[in-house]
Amino acid sequence: MNDLREVSGLTNYKLARRGMMMTGLMSGLTLATTRVEAQVIHTDTTGIDAGEVKIPTADGELPGYFAKPQGAGPFPIVLVNEEIFGVHDYIKDTCRRFAKLGYAAIAPEVYARLGDLSKMTDVGQIFSQIVSKAPDATLMSDLDAAVKYAAAHGGDPNRLGVTGFCRGGRNTWLYAAHNPALKAAVAWYGPVVGTPTAIQPKTPMDIAGELKCPLLGLYGGKDTGIKVDDVQAAAAKARASDGIVEIVVYPDAPHGFHADYRPSYRAEDAADGWKRLQAWFRKYGVA
Repeated sequence: MNDLREVSGLTNYKLARRGMMMTGLMSGLTLATTRVEAQVIHTDTTGIDAGEVKIPTADGELPGYFAKPQGAGPFPIVLVNEEIFGVHDYIKDTCRRFAKLGYAAIAPEVYARLGDLSKMTDVGQIFSQIVSKAPDATLMSDLDAAVKYAAAHGGDPNRLGVTGFCRGGRNTWLYAAHNPALKAAVAWYGPVVGTPTAIQPKTPMDIAGELKCPLLGLYGGKDTGIKVDDVQAAAAKARASDGIVEIVVYPDAPHGFHADYRPSYRAEDAADGWKRLQAWFRKYGVA
């Protein structure tokens, strides 16, 4: 197997565990995020280089996963925002899928400072101990660092896209308002509203009028935790500020319909969304 570890290393962390009362949880998320044993799609490494890496950040290093076509490049960069379960096999496979399409895809483990998500399965615990304690300012800085890493290892920063799933979809909205170098963004069922806190002061709804690039949102009509009306309101706010936003709603899809390792997976809708993502990136200059 082609592997980047011999070049870039793999970071090991002493991870802190902290507790607090939960400040918020998307209703209906538990069923959608139930893990199952089998993953439907398995992408090999033929023709690509892929593996775990360490990403230099403002305060040290973060673990991550990086996949790109073999060769010098430069290749267009796709920043992949993880769900709330960390950079596990599904996220790694998604990076390899991008690499097979000609992209340099990088997925930073942005919650590594706070805990080991690979050992946590309870949604409430993950939100209360990890997600709610992750400052958005640090998140944006870490995502910038991941882009910088990809650019230094065969990626083209002038052809930059971002995507993400669930909480990563929410973070995709935020990053689309943060980085003016982005060409396009695709958010998969990312929540757009929530309760602001001191360290997470703005929701996607709050920043919708500040998007720096065209954004495609892919949502499930049967997602019990995300109201389609809220998503459409965020899109309308973006358009009122001359933003380009397209929202696609799959009527029968639940939350997590792209996650092929969970019962929420809907193969037809996931495949259609993946095709739309590729078309969106081509249309707006990532590919």
